[in-house]
Amino acid sequence: MPIALSPPFRPRNGLTKFTNCRLLRGDKLVEEDLWVSSLSGKVVNSQAAFFDDLVLPDQTIDLGGRIVSPGMIDVQLNGAFGFNFSTLLDDMSQYGKKVKEVQKLLVQTGVTAYNPTITSQRPELYQKALPFLGPSGHLQEAEDGAESLGAHCEGPFLSPTKNGVHNVDVLIEAQTYEDLEACYGKHNLTPRAEGDKIPIKYITAAPERGQMMKLIPELTAKGIIYSVGHSEATYEEASEAVGQGATMITHLFNAMRPLHHRNPGIFGVLGIAESLPRPYFGIIADGIHLHPTTIKIAFNSHPDGFILVTDAMHLVGLPDGAYPWTNGDTTCNIVKVGSKLLLENSNTIAGRMGMLTLEPNHPSSITLLECVNNFLQWTGTGIPHALKAVTATPAAMLGLQGVKGSLDAGADADLVIFSEAKTPDRPSTLVLDEVWKFGTRVHRVIHNL
Repeated sequence: MPIALSPPFRPRNGLTKFTNCRLLRGDKLVEEDLWVSSLSGKVVNSQAAFFDDLVLPDQTIDLGGRIVSPGMIDVQLNGAFGFNFSTLLDDMSQYGKKVKEVQKLLVQTGVTAYNPTITSQRPELYQKALPFLGPSGHLQEAEDGAESLGAHCEGPFLSPTKNGVHNVDVLIEAQTYEDLEACYGKHNLTPRAEGDKIPIKYITAAPERGQMMKLIPELTAKGIIYSVGHSEATYEEASEAVGQGATMITHLFNAMRPLHHRNPGIFGVLGIAESLPRPYFGIIADGIHLHPTTIKIAFNSHPDGFILVTDAMHLVGLPDGAYPWTNGDTTCNIVKVGSKLLLENSNTIAGRMGMLTLEPNHPSSITLLECVNNFLQWTGTGIPHALKAVTATPAAMLGLQGVKGSLDAGADADLVIFSEAKTPDRPSTLVLDEVWKFGTRVHRVIHNL
């Protein structure tokens, strides 16, 4: 069993040089050195530092051929380590403390940035919880762990026939932008001062419901990403949503109209004309939500839009066992068995709570690295493509290319160091060794031989 250690280490002059390593550069692993600074929190231009500034690194780390990747980004995380972001606490000051606890543990899984996700809830929860979930990395405190890149509001403007695990009783329609403000809170949709960031980074909504289609441009004009999901949208409606500014699809294939040879539905927009940009899309590679072949089809249809997500709930990181779960007004016990979640006293996958016979349109309990390794095993596409799906591609979807998900000079020095576990006749598996945040090592795993 590996022994997990988390000793924050900050070099004296702030410069660390990694050598004898393979860096993720686009679609390739390149043998190259990497310099990072814990003072600026950035990847450093090594040529400028050495030849122009005449600076030597405080320490040089020989990685013995291991892989250096940008830190992983999970754009859809409902909770972890026992805390559900869609929880309204009697004392909301404790909510912020719970979020910080999750972030310190989440970074130990290799996720250095994420979008905390709130599922469909009543307005009170959004308005009270969202201020705790906004972008959190401006202070560059490595010891804080994973940073929020802004909240993801998955609902409540969803189709009641594609609600998945979402409580249908709280689903609503928006006719005007004021309806969005009444739900999420005006203060969560509008910056308080010029240059301020708002808590919400993106929302998932069904474009065919109410007047949501007409509201997409107003949302995107405010810097809020619109994602199509939990939707009965036809191919034509999904195409119109993309034309209006939708740039993302939430967990492709799950909780949406299925692909049909005469109406490809939402999936069809991945093949639309070049006059419209093809959207990014999330894929849950847990072996439950989607068949491996379906994942290969999705990847091959649009590799540059492919994003691996966990859609994990609060049970991720907890041992197997039975745990209470409240969804709206319904409470039950969910049994965690590995990455599978079952309703207690049944073999039914936990999902839409009222029916007990469900499609797998429910949260998972898988880690993002497990999704990456599943993708490697099922598709054989290679490590660079798998890592790109949790680094550069989600960063681009969020408009953070060059800041997150990159090892280029000037990018945030969020790093994950991997070893490869090789077995005959099977693709390699990535093994987490170290995690660095803003140029500071925050987690290391010592593996027993």
